[in-house]
Amino acid sequence: MLTRRTVVFGGFGALTACTRPKAKGFSGYAFIANSEGGAVAAVDLEVFAVARHIRVDGAPTAVVAREKRARVYALTPENGSVHEIRTGNLTFASKLQVARFAITMRVSPSHRNVYVLCRDPRKLVALVFEPMRVDWELPLPADPMDLDVSPDGSLLAISYGAAHALSFVDLARRQAFPLVRTTGEIGTVRFQSDSRQLIAANVSERILSVYHTLTRRLIVHLPLAVRPDHLCFNADGGQLFVTGDGMDAVVVVYPYYTPQIGETVLAGHNPGAMATSASPGYLFVANPKSGDVSILDIETRRVVAVTPVGTEPSYITITPDDQYALVLNQASGDMAVIRIQNVTRAVTEQRRSRKGPLFMLIPVGSKPVSAAIVGI
Repeated sequence: MLTRRTVVFGGFGALTACTRPKAKGFSGYAFIANSEGGAVAAVDLEVFAVARHIRVDGAPTAVVAREKRARVYALTPENGSVHEIRTGNLTFASKLQVARFAITMRVSPSHRNVYVLCRDPRKLVALVFEPMRVDWELPLPADPMDLDVSPDGSLLAISYGAAHALSFVDLARRQAFPLVRTTGEIGTVRFQSDSRQLIAANVSERILSVYHTLTRRLIVHLPLAVRPDHLCFNADGGQLFVTGDGMDAVVVVYPYYTPQIGETVLAGHNPGAMATSASPGYLFVANPKSGDVSILDIETRRVVAVTPVGTEPSYITITPDDQYALVLNQASGDMAVIRIQNVTRAVTEQRRSRKGPLFMLIPVGSKPVSAAIVGI
């Protein structure tokens, strides 16, 4: 029987069968935004190879997936456009310009909307699909920095950076509540998994501010040993990990009940982007300056492996089956694949596996910065 993979990879597989590592990959694709390549690379995770480079108009910096609809969407900020890509045949579908300059975007939990944060003009844009179009817009009072959508789909939060403010948007009413004034410059904002609290990263004062979403009131300020540049929850949302300028460490935060700082764990050189696997519970931490990834056991808070991955690793994501950690290396233009089973084996044997955690490197394009994984 001929399949799409037979057509795309039949000849290639025959030539490389002797050298390709043998492992069962994830049945799906990683769609990778190459910001200097003007394209989205579709990497087949079952055979570990680039299936196609899909050209877009501009420099993509973010990509999100609507898996049930077999679509991914790439954002090109400098022309304020969202590009729709079909995941079934790996082809460009359509483009919609929503602003002169955009920043980032998020998909709703229901996957019915994509929310785009724009700076020129200042506005929030809600997109709907089939066909892709603007559903509604909301003017913003200042230059926005980041946004997040609550897991229950009822609220959206926006930070305003230098304006020292953030806001909550009622998505059902399509209205913003009055601005919440902050003590410093808010960067990243993230809702907890139960949608009851919002965590705001105050980068100018190096604190985490926790807000009650129903009342929009401040619960607590948590001083940090690092600037909160990167935030990452573990699988159940019960722990938050923070990295940033200030220390070669990861700060562990317990955000529920009475939010508090747990401990600070040394982890690599200038640690940055992070991702967590659920089973087993590992925290993968990118170290851009040293070109490697530190792997922490979440339960023991111990670094169990450090593996070289490439030049300037800046983004990490985990495959849905918890088998692989995918690391995007901006400077070397490739994707490192870490086989989580090899990490587990090394821990169990109390020594490094002969193969090591790094499984392979896949060239993906120029300056890869974001990825979305879609199963098939």
